[in-house]
Amino acid sequence: MKKIFAVSALALVLGMSGAASAQMNGGFQGPGLQPMSVADALKLNDDTAVVLVGQIERSLGDEKYLFKDASGSVTVEIDNEDWRGLNVTPQDTVILNGEVDKEMFKDTKIDVDSIALKK
Repeated sequence: MKKIFAVSALALVLGMSGAASAQMNGGFQGPGLQPMSVADALKLNDDTAVVLVGQIERSLGDEKYLFKDASGSVTVEIDNEDWRGLNVTPQDTVILNGEVDKEMFKDTKIDVDSIALKK
C-alpha cells in the first residue's frame, strides 16, 4: 500500500513539474507583424522580418521552394528542421514567418523561420 501511495505521489509531482515546465517555455501572446504581399516583401531591405500567406507551388531543390500569393512569386528557403513534421501540398494555404534575404547579383528570397497551415 505504501508503495502504491509513493508511486502515485511521485507521478503527481512529475506531472505538475511537466505542466510548470510547459508554461515556462511559452512566449508572447498578442499582436505581431501583419501579413504582407510578396510584391511588398520584395521591396523591403535585407533582414527585414516578414509574414507571408499563400501557397508553396513546388520544390526547387536544396531546401528552396517557389511560394506564391495573389501579387506574385518568390523563392523561399525552408530548412528541413523548420517543417517540424508538417506536410504541405500546393493546395494548402500556409503562413510563413521569416526575413528578406538580399544578396548581390542574386534574386531576393525569403529565409523562413517557421511555417504553419492557415486555419
